[in-house]
Amino acid sequence: MTSTTLSQDVINSGDTAWVLVCAALVLFMTPGLAFFYAGMVSKRNTLVMLQQNLIGLGIISLTWFAFGYSIAFGNDRGNGVIADLGFVALTNIDDAPKPDLHVVTETVAIPTLAFFAYQLMFAIITPALATGAVANRLKAFGWAVFIAIWSVIVYAPVAHWLWAPAGWLTKMGAQDWAGGMVVHASAGAAALGLLIVLGRRKVRPNRAPLPHSVPLVIVGAGILWFGWFGFNAGDGLQANGVAAQALVNTQLAGATAMLVWLVFERYREGHSTVLGAVTGAVAGLATITPAAGYVSSWAAVVIGALAGVVCYLALGLKRLLHVDDALDVLAVHFVGGVFGTLCVGFFGEEAINSIGRDGLFHGGGLTLLGYQVVALASVIAYALVLTLVIAFAIEKTIGLRVSAEEEEHLDLSQQGMSAYQEGPTPPDPAADGATVSGAPKPLEPGNTLYLVTAVLDSAGAAGVEREVLAAGARRAMLSEVSVTTASSVDQMVRGQKRTVDVTPRVRAEILTPAESLTNVRSALSALGDDLVEMTVVPVESG
Repeated sequence: MTSTTLSQDVINSGDTAWVLVCAALVLFMTPGLAFFYAGMVSKRNTLVMLQQNLIGLGIISLTWFAFGYSIAFGNDRGNGVIADLGFVALTNIDDAPKPDLHVVTETVAIPTLAFFAYQLMFAIITPALATGAVANRLKAFGWAVFIAIWSVIVYAPVAHWLWAPAGWLTKMGAQDWAGGMVVHASAGAAALGLLIVLGRRKVRPNRAPLPHSVPLVIVGAGILWFGWFGFNAGDGLQANGVAAQALVNTQLAGATAMLVWLVFERYREGHSTVLGAVTGAVAGLATITPAAGYVSSWAAVVIGALAGVVCYLALGLKRLLHVDDALDVLAVHFVGGVFGTLCVGFFGEEAINSIGRDGLFHGGGLTLLGYQVVALASVIAYALVLTLVIAFAIEKTIGLRVSAEEEEHLDLSQQGMSAYQEGPTPPDPAADGATVSGAPKPLEPGNTLYLVTAVLDSAGAAGVEREVLAAGARRAMLSEVSVTTASSVDQMVRGQKRTVDVTPRVRAEILTPAESLTNVRSALSALGDDLVEMTVVPVESG
């Protein structure tokens, strides 16, 4: 692209406002992704998944400010591989080349800081995509160190290759509108590298994850879809026809992929699910990302339909690779980004965007497709190898993987709390209307107490709190749990048949003084077959 001289003071207020709004939309995608993933994991690991996604808002904001932006969009060192550190901590930012901020038209006139902010949001969400693959396995501090390093030495150079005018893949002719390679392919390669280093989950490694909160998944998917309009429509850095085309293409591809996924899900699994609907939509949104500003509306529909098929079938990729991809990041984001990048080589149309190229279906031959293949291979290889090195080094030093014991309840081990607090249930009223004498009693400091934990059949749990309080317990808390049983049912989760051998139970956690322990145990034992198990542990009151 030929650069022209443009003063930093000459800006287009409309384009600037559009880019800033799009930056906010992309930022909003990070909590959306956090909800999307958190709803799909166990309720005991909800807070940890939320933190793993949100921590990048703090860490990567600073790494991008300090080094990342300069490496990605500073002055190229002459080889197209990496930029210099001339803009470290945004120093000399007024000297940034204008309008050669990005691979866009020469009439772009926005402040460099607006471009910095927009690109920052992409840097934040990219490594977060990988957390779904290694759900229930990451140490908090190890992950924080990983994303700090990865965002600087993996993401920033890849962004330079494809989104800086002097990047070597840009000059070769490869095209990536909004991050099929820079975001999705690199994050997918990172996910694969992390899966190799961290291995399979120790707790139920072969069981498909059962979402603990499908509504939370839907909320997250809705936020992602909404934010994706800024993700794809803002990359031209102008509020113009190309932005409108990219926005429409985003909607069409996501909608089509959702419907196709539902059809395949019903055909292969016997039913269509809301979880399948949002998974298909996200797959379509990821797939159209590299092509959104380069293809026509009809092409977006075709790409979305193909994405629904390809990404659904790619759910089996983790079995082929023998990796424990918990939330199917490889199928949805990695395959989606790779396939969408290749689609640019087929459906690209210069008439849609003057900086685009004609793909195979528009008379461009195989040239653009060849560029896309070379770029994909380069990005995937670089991101995978560097991820392996970083993850292995962290695992062998400060540690990146949690222990098997911690996997079951990461929220408690890492956060010291749970996402869902169960308070004590009010005692059942007495049959004759009299006041129940077994109300909770105050704890007496210094006395030895016993924590009695009982797992009960749901049918027999009614009235148990009143009984143990009447027997002398000081506190009683009931909560719903699922435990392994001899019976089992088959369920389909994201295209994979799993035998689910859990059934709902009620857990009673009871605090009782020593003098009442025998009476409390007798009250529980009186439940007969409704008492599944009971444990007693001494504790000290504060």
